[in-house]
Amino acid sequence: MFDIAIIGAGAAGASAAIFTAKAGKKTLLIDNDKSMTKRAWIENHYGAGDITGPDLVERGKGQAVKQGAELVQGEVTNLVKKEDGFLLETEGGSYEAKHVILATGVALGLAEKIGVKTKEGTEPRIKTVLDVDASGKTNVDGVWAAGTCAGVSVHTIITAGDGAKTAINLISEINGERYVDHDVLK
Repeated sequence: MFDIAIIGAGAAGASAAIFTAKAGKKTLLIDNDKSMTKRAWIENHYGAGDITGPDLVERGKGQAVKQGAELVQGEVTNLVKKEDGFLLETEGGSYEAKHVILATGVALGLAEKIGVKTKEGTEPRIKTVLDVDASGKTNVDGVWAAGTCAGVSVHTIITAGDGAKTAINLISEINGERYVDHDVLK
């Protein structure tokens, strides 16, 4: 049983996984290799310089794994709410997690299947997004969302920040107190 399963390993999902794993939460990061970032050339991501989308995605996944996240290549085909969490079914197997963060970009089918409410999107060409509160929670208890699927700008710097914000809010809820992650130079 994972503490947190993150579906989607683009900028939002990998960023969330970096924070949850570093906080000591048993983290599963599932990547279907369909991130829209994989098609991007990026010149406006703070600290990254000029970078290809595929390189940014790989760096993010690498950081998440370095912090302790388990990375699985595959597509989640079904998400089922159980009494003590969630069952995530993929073509390669199934996994259980107490909490889920959706970071699925423009793909909302899985969220809609489990009953997450949607609303009209505000970004150009993004017609529908998941209805989340300011912390990233959806209407389904235990399901959170971050990044483009949660209605923020498609820019990687913004989706990465939203993934971090959502992860910190989830960690804080699990811990019962505000979580802060600051490292200091040695």
